[in-house]
Amino acid sequence: MEGAGRDIVSARSEGLVACRRCTRVWPMGQRSCARCGAPLASRDWGSLQRVWAWLTVGIICYIPANLFPMLRTQVLFDESEDTIIQGAVELATHGNLAIAAIILIASVAIPVGKFIAIGYLAISVARPERLRPKQRHKLYHIVEFIGRWSMIDVFVVAILSALVQLNFAASIRPGPAAITFALSVIFTMFAAISFDPRMIWDNGGRGPHKS
Repeated sequence: MEGAGRDIVSARSEGLVACRRCTRVWPMGQRSCARCGAPLASRDWGSLQRVWAWLTVGIICYIPANLFPMLRTQVLFDESEDTIIQGAVELATHGNLAIAAIILIASVAIPVGKFIAIGYLAISVARPERLRPKQRHKLYHIVEFIGRWSMIDVFVVAILSALVQLNFAASIRPGPAAITFALSVIFTMFAAISFDPRMIWDNGGRGPHKS
């Protein structure tokens, strides 16, 4: 609970620990949840290392995802390759502004926003921040929620590859960027899952390393 002029009261400060699987609360010191059998830990102290590791790999995979072609289109003897940005621009020039905007949001804005948000949350638990713990906790849930929409570009490529297969006349195949983009999304999801949001509430929202 957070009130004016008062410190945040957490389960940890009251000698309690919550199960991250079934949310049942137990006294501090109990090693496993008697309800679901999951191991109990007040804080996952190794979570930040995993967050940075997964996030770094996700960013590394995201770079070639924007440099290499996402689609390889062949019509008769004419073959073209388009990156994510090139595909969105081509859709926009043909009047499909809404589809182009969706692809740009799902393939550029959301992934970059997730990189920034996860990195900010990981840094914020080690120093005082302007955002209150409640606001940072909401940011964490937003990152988790939008993660499911990050693969929309890969889904579009898969659907087009399945539908547009007319033997020698026309075909669409996924390019190497589809693999690296999918890997980037998966690694970023692992980074978000690895983050322990309970650390946001330690020491009045200043993180576990501050007294």
